[in-house]
Amino acid sequence: MPSWFRKNCLLCATASIEDFCAACYRDLPQLPDHHCPVCLRPVPAGEICGACLKKPPAFTRTIAALRYTFPADALIHALKYQTNLAIAPVLAHLFMARLEAVETMPDVIVPMPLHPIRLRERGFNQAMEIARYIAKQTDITLLPDGCSRIKHTLPQAGLPWKERPKNIRKAFSCTMDLSGKHVAVVDDVMTTGATLNELAKVLQRQGATEISNWVIARALREIKQTGPFTSF
Repeated sequence: MPSWFRKNCLLCATASIEDFCAACYRDLPQLPDHHCPVCLRPVPAGEICGACLKKPPAFTRTIAALRYTFPADALIHALKYQTNLAIAPVLAHLFMARLEAVETMPDVIVPMPLHPIRLRERGFNQAMEIARYIAKQTDITLLPDGCSRIKHTLPQAGLPWKERPKNIRKAFSCTMDLSGKHVAVVDDVMTTGATLNELAKVLQRQGATEISNWVIARALREIKQTGPFTSF
């Protein structure tokens, strides 16, 4: 390849014309072949899982690029905590490969909002950085300011899974009229789904008829599930 076009794989530093060399791309952690279309929990035949049937979440479906384990977690951490903004379009590109199988695209994209205090601490919203690239590539309207985070919560990552829904309750506000709209919410990671579900409730109240979670990675735990968005 011409030297001016050569770059290095983000993971192993091997010369590559893409963000990842073929071997590293092949080894990226994938979701189970058969999973619930709503929450992505592994299920035998790709049906809606028992938890989502018993207590349906406010969102309609979830699409994720990868499973949240190494090296996907390291890439997201580099963006989120090391301010490596160049990784945002790389992650967005990985996600967009999943859209090839999507029959009906959303009307608008809403990035998961950060509370102003957290935004000042970090200096940027990683979900916004990812959503901006996806919106540009898909020509879907990005609504960056229609929703806000009005409750400064404890970081979800530091809480037991069962306490996360309570922590995030009433954390969001939305002023947009979304009547009849299909909304895609973009976020970096879905763990329990509590944060995404809380925002989806607000979007529903504003008239949204479909809500798709568009996330880079889905965390999965291979333990017995006791309730929706609590544990696996």
